Amino acid sequence: MKMKLRFTRKAVRDYEALSLKLQEPVDKQSTALLKDIRYPSLNAKKYDNKRDLWQLRISRDYRLYFLIDSDTYVIITIKKHPK
Repeated sequence: MKMKLRFTRKAVRDYEALSLKLQEPVDKQSTALLKDIRYPSLNAKKYDNKRDLWQLRISRDYRLYFLIDSDTYVIITIKKHPK
């Protein structure tokens, strides 16, 4: 099944607030996600089982959070990784 991406309004605002230096890896990782959720650099994992929320790595400090809805990855937010 060919997957699609959909960004929520919040995710679009989060993306637009990032520097161009951070937008580039978001674009790269989003493309990798569409190819294969198991792509090594994504480090994609279930973040919250109750809400079926997933997380993937954008950089050392940023994460992208998403849901899987049938054939669509719904990007919820992009934010600094809470350490």
